Amino acid sequence: MTDSLLSTTRRHLFVVAASLAVAFSAHGGERKLVLTGASTVAPLAAEIGKRFEKLNPGVQVDVQTGGSARGVNDARVGLSDIGMVSRDLKPDEEQQLKSFTIAYDGVCMIVHKSNPVSTLTKEQVVGIYTGRITNWKELGGLDRKITVVNKAEGRSTLELFLHHFGLVNSQIKAHVVVGDNEQDIKTVVGNPGAVAYVSIGTGEFDVEQGMPLKLLPMEGIAATSENVKNRSFPLMRVLNLVTKGQPTGLSKQFIDYARTESVHDLVKDQYFVPLASAR
Repeated sequence: MTDSLLSTTRRHLFVVAASLAVAFSAHGGERKLVLTGASTVAPLAAEIGKRFEKLNPGVQVDVQTGGSARGVNDARVGLSDIGMVSRDLKPDEEQQLKSFTIAYDGVCMIVHKSNPVSTLTKEQVVGIYTGRITNWKELGGLDRKITVVNKAEGRSTLELFLHHFGLVNSQIKAHVVVGDNEQDIKTVVGNPGAVAYVSIGTGEFDVEQGMPLKLLPMEGIAATSENVKNRSFPLMRVLNLVTKGQPTGLSKQFIDYARTESVHDLVKDQYFVPLASAR
């Protein structure tokens, strides 16, 4: 083989190798995982991702929020490897997507710690959120206007709330619309007249950190992770990872790992309930 031909052959092999490397990075053998979706799932997925990266040197796990609707849509069109969805998939979504539960969570109503109201019936919540009840004194509280905090469209917590209370979003008379749990909590902390609904795990954590919050019981059941664990709390949901079709490669490895007992401590640290504990 002549030097010229050898050089050409080497250049050709280099190009082929480079192309394969790009293909490897961009498809099934990629070393980067992108997860998008529910803000409730994101902190847990990020912590699992950090541990997964340590177990798999060279892997990067990129977690982005944006709501369950984004998680579904991004996974469906290939903008993410894995979607994060804090609800069950809808029938039309199940035709394209596969879901994998990694934890359980409950959703409860919250008020400021200084609010003397200690419980709300289902009818009272409906009355507040539809604008029929506008002052806390109507519920045995102080003479203070109620500030209604609602979730933005596309948030699974909103869908869960609406379904449980038999409402549609057009009926809600909200004064403040927020995206995630922490925005709910900041609003209630800063406004003693506010009412909102959040993940029980997030609420418990912030109460432990000294936030002036009160998690209200529902149907006589205390809003605690323990009552999510024993399935007695009325308003519960699944935290899912979703993929377009059956997961393969790095996506499958990550999902399989996220469903093992190896991450139960991370699930509990986020005040969620691990899979085995909820069964």
